[in-house]
Amino acid sequence: MTFPMPNWPRELQPCIVGVGETAYTKRGGHQDKSELALCIEAIHNAADDAGIDAREIDGFTSFGFERHEPAVVQTALAAPSLRYASLVWGGGGGGCSGSVMLAASAVATGQSRYAVAYRSLCQGQYERYGQHRERLLWGSYVAPYGLMSPGLMMALAYRRFMHETGATPEHLADIAVMLRANAQHNPRAVMRDKPLTREQYFASRMIADPFHLYDCCLETDGACAVIVTTRGIADRLNRPAVPILAAAQASGPRWSLGPMGSHNMPLDDYASINSREVAKAIYAQSGLAPSDIDVAQIYDAFTGLIPMGLEDYGLCERGGAAALIASGALRQGGRLPINTAGGLHSEAYLHGLNLVIEAVRQARGDSTLQVPNVRHSLVTSGGGTGHKSALILGRAEH
Repeated sequence: MTFPMPNWPRELQPCIVGVGETAYTKRGGHQDKSELALCIEAIHNAADDAGIDAREIDGFTSFGFERHEPAVVQTALAAPSLRYASLVWGGGGGGCSGSVMLAASAVATGQSRYAVAYRSLCQGQYERYGQHRERLLWGSYVAPYGLMSPGLMMALAYRRFMHETGATPEHLADIAVMLRANAQHNPRAVMRDKPLTREQYFASRMIADPFHLYDCCLETDGACAVIVTTRGIADRLNRPAVPILAAAQASGPRWSLGPMGSHNMPLDDYASINSREVAKAIYAQSGLAPSDIDVAQIYDAFTGLIPMGLEDYGLCERGGAAALIASGALRQGGRLPINTAGGLHSEAYLHGLNLVIEAVRQARGDSTLQVPNVRHSLVTSGGGTGHKSALILGRAEH
């Protein structure tokens, strides 16, 4: 599903006007509050950021694995109206940007005044996502071959990427060390005050060749929320409003569930994150090219997703990710800084919605590791699952 947002009247331009989160903790760190209570806290924080009463929210969106239905969230907020509710299909983070897309569609078409995209995740209270668990497709197709967890599943695809492009474990180390360094500036990051060296990286245990321990995302508890409304309403809030220039969902041909399902993707797309189609959609919607992106938040459940994402989104030529990483271009001060809050690797793992929040902060100019003169901010959603989504945000307007 795509829609040509540049053609909408200014009054109907969807904008992000509020972001909020709870404290992020390691898995099991939130035992005094339920996952639902954390969800409500994050939404209240986003409403405060937007300068509205949380009870004004009348649209509710999320994506696969969200446990808290909109009617329950509405009741907990004491919101009088629920005018729109929708969920993006699919597990993992592939539908994350898609949930913001649904919120944008709801407000632009008049079905909602304020729509919130939310994610609450307490792995300490529920299941661990990095651990094997019985699921129909996993058990039927990949588990008998030893692919028992997401890390094992993605390692095969990235090993193929290394074979095709010449990327090496040193490039993964560069990414892991950089993401941890970014998190040192972020007081919300779970790995704040825990810098990582290359020596520590290579000394860590192997999880699934070529992924070491520090190639894997965090297992965290917390919640976050993003509030969307139209430009016409945002103009009356006296808050910075971040325009959504493009938002799309897509999957490539014959991909199905990818590494997390049959592992039978087309050979041409096997060593990828299946995001070439969604990349085409967001660039076509926005009228922008990859060279117009100033900062990117790339889904990093594993560090290897970043090189594949760079290529899928055209941020470098095919086979050029290794050279781009080695050049230092992705670090602060480089031509394309990425995951400036630490990402899922070093800030928190909220299935990617915290990446959207960091993109908003970059667009508003209030990130803890601010990139100068941000005009266009990219968010990518999803790694090993079939369904993918993405956003491009513009510079905040006041």
